[in-house]
Amino acid sequence: MALVLDAFSRSRPSMTIADLSEATGLPKTTIHRIVTSLREVGLLDQDGRRQGYRLGLKMFHYGSSVLASLDTPTRAHPHIAKLQQLTGEIIHFHIFDGHQMVCVEREQMIASSMTTLQAAPTYCTSVGKAFLAFQDESLVRKIAGEGLHGYTVRTITHLDDLLSELARIRVQGFAIDNEEIEVGVRCIGAPVRDSSGRVFAAVSVSGPVDRMPDGRLAGLAPVVIQTANEISQALAE
Repeated sequence: MALVLDAFSRSRPSMTIADLSEATGLPKTTIHRIVTSLREVGLLDQDGRRQGYRLGLKMFHYGSSVLASLDTPTRAHPHIAKLQQLTGEIIHFHIFDGHQMVCVEREQMIASSMTTLQAAPTYCTSVGKAFLAFQDESLVRKIAGEGLHGYTVRTITHLDDLLSELARIRVQGFAIDNEEIEVGVRCIGAPVRDSSGRVFAAVSVSGPVDRMPDGRLAGLAPVVIQTANEISQALAE
């Protein structure tokens, strides 16, 4: 069943029995049996327009339950709030949902004209790249296969460039979004790990370019990494 569910993506949100058979390598009769079972429990919905299937709303329900079970407000919030007070900038805490980074915590002092991302692509945000750098290359290639959309002239749109960027992030321990998703905004993020040491989330500091020059980003790097490590420890307790 997992093979069938994993076959869906943003670039292929609806798939027929034939599509799923080709994507998974399973016979059509097996796919039909699995799809019928998943539809009965609400994990798949049928798209009558092209006799295809798409992920069901029950998947959203399970995803919401997982986020709630992480107990982020009580465990991560103190560290996120401390980072906001220290920097005076917008702090984001994102978790990977299988396709993109979803914001589960945001902290800011006052209203801002900057975009505050509720969902963020992995390949062109600091939270996304901080997460993606520590995943199997197969996931990186899968995301690239869905399309590397150019949000700005600085967005990475080629797989080889992305792989090189992720290699640098693994060495330095932090990621920078240099106006890659929004012109005029720079961010710095670091990976957050679960109790097994697996990177599943990231925390970031975002600000306008005039307040986030290279020198300040360099100064923020150890602070953001420390905050990410503190959150990792708190979530593991």
